[in-house]
Amino acid sequence: MTWNALIIAYSRKGSPDEVIGLYRRMILEGIKPDSSIFTVTLKACASLLDLKTGEEIRDLAIEYGYKDDVFVCSSVLNLYAKCGKMDEAMRIFDGMPKKDLVSWTTMISGFVRIGGSMEAVTIYRRMQNEGMEGDGIVMVGLLQSCASLGDLKMGLSIHGYMIRREFTMDVVVQTTLIDMYVKNGLLTVASSVFRKMSYRNVVSWGALMSGFAQNGFAGEAFELLIQMQRDGFKPDMASLLSVLVACSHIGLLKLGKSVHGYIARRLEFDHVSATAMIDMYSKCGSLSSACSLFDRVNTRDMISWNAIIAGYGVHGQGREALSIFLQMNETNLKPDHATFASLLSAFSHSGLVEEGLHWFNLMVTDYKIQPHEKHYVCVVDLLARAGRVEEAHELIEAMVNEPGIAVWVALLSGCRNKVNIDFGQKIANKVLQLKPDDPGIYALVSNVFAAARNWDAVASVRKLMRNSGRKKIPGYSVAEVNGRLHAFLVEDKSHPQHEKIVAMLEWLDQEMRKMGYVPNTEFVLHDLDEEVKQRMLFNHSERLAIAFALLNTGPGARLLITKNLRVCGDCHEATKFISKIVDREIVVRDVKRFHHFKDGFCSCGDYW
Repeated sequence: MTWNALIIAYSRKGSPDEVIGLYRRMILEGIKPDSSIFTVTLKACASLLDLKTGEEIRDLAIEYGYKDDVFVCSSVLNLYAKCGKMDEAMRIFDGMPKKDLVSWTTMISGFVRIGGSMEAVTIYRRMQNEGMEGDGIVMVGLLQSCASLGDLKMGLSIHGYMIRREFTMDVVVQTTLIDMYVKNGLLTVASSVFRKMSYRNVVSWGALMSGFAQNGFAGEAFELLIQMQRDGFKPDMASLLSVLVACSHIGLLKLGKSVHGYIARRLEFDHVSATAMIDMYSKCGSLSSACSLFDRVNTRDMISWNAIIAGYGVHGQGREALSIFLQMNETNLKPDHATFASLLSAFSHSGLVEEGLHWFNLMVTDYKIQPHEKHYVCVVDLLARAGRVEEAHELIEAMVNEPGIAVWVALLSGCRNKVNIDFGQKIANKVLQLKPDDPGIYALVSNVFAAARNWDAVASVRKLMRNSGRKKIPGYSVAEVNGRLHAFLVEDKSHPQHEKIVAMLEWLDQEMRKMGYVPNTEFVLHDLDEEVKQRMLFNHSERLAIAFALLNTGPGARLLITKNLRVCGDCHEATKFISKIVDREIVVRDVKRFHHFKDGFCSCGDYW
């Protein structure tokens, strides 16, 4: 058998190491490879992600006169794309005399692989302009890009194109469609694609299951998990971890516990799954479960330590976070940027100013970690919330790099909290000059002006938002009851139990006033009558969610409420009273941290 036949035979067998080994023997024996040998051997390097060997082979191919050979060029292009070197791949692609379907597909797939969704779409549009039509691999890559970019319009267009051209809808294509629709919020369409599949695999089930979980349909996600097992499929770790991450984001403790139980019974329990569970329990309000699980993990990596430090921090337990940090220091692991960001954030949530400044300085001097913007945000927030706004401002002015908008927003939030109104208005104007994209920042600026009763400035900011097409994100609160999420907007009257919710709130209001509660209407940042302000406080979303949860859970049950904005001061005070009246623990997760209300007190010590 000749060298060519032998090398090609091993290539078809899927043995890249043998292919490269035979190529090296061939070179040592002084035999000159032809185009097909270079092509096959470069393909082997690509499958092994062996860029160094691949570039050696490319250099020899050029030396032997194959620089412009279309097959060799395509193989070099594939090598760079597979190894994530898309700049080099682009240079070769743009210099190729002929671009066939394989080369276009290689470029689109390569950009998708490294997360370059926009670049993948750009390449596809160039492909269309040159009269080329994509195959199934191209379509899958584009659908993945649409999922990443949240581009539903293009996703629908590609799906329609595939139907019109009668593309083969195999399990890979259909699963990619499910993922695209899920990530664009169209669960009904995703479910329809799923039901029409003639064959499903674990990835298909996982895509739809995580989609339901991420969009708040915990019950449906759990039912899919059960149905998947009935149909003979064993959920893989990837799909279960994606559900755990979703539970973390939206506070679905019941589903998270179910997934934990499944993994413990059926799958290998490793430090990756343990870390995901630690994060889930922490973000779902059960810090004790997160700590208990962390204590049982034998092999801890940096991510595990960072997760538990962040967990203590978001629950306002800064000293405990420091204790864990010191334990980590006794191991061989060295803290990284993320570790210090979690630690400094923990100090900020706990009001531990001196500790925060001390460890911020040690981070630079002892650990040789240069501060990133996220570290400055934590320290500025720490100082500003403690009323030390001038120090926070001096820290910003001393930054080596130009401070980003997040740093100024941290200072602005602190100014508002400590009623540093005049200074706050100056910072608010500074933030506006940076032209933020986030509507929430405009809302914060507006609230600072409103707190100063500067109604003209409030009107100006709101007009600016309207003219820019940005809309304020409405505040809402979510209560988890029996594994289902129930969302409420301020003054929400749409819920079927609205009358019962109002009756519960009126009874709570009467009981609270007997105990000394007085509504603090300073937190209603609108120019309205006092009576109207009190009514608005009465109908804040977190109070509606708490009342609903009280009506639909048994005596003594712990309540978990998630809010997309910060809890207002009056609702914070009211929830303390409610926890005493109903003898319940009420856990509220707002956009910044957790508040554990019990017996008339909050875990934050009224510092947030």
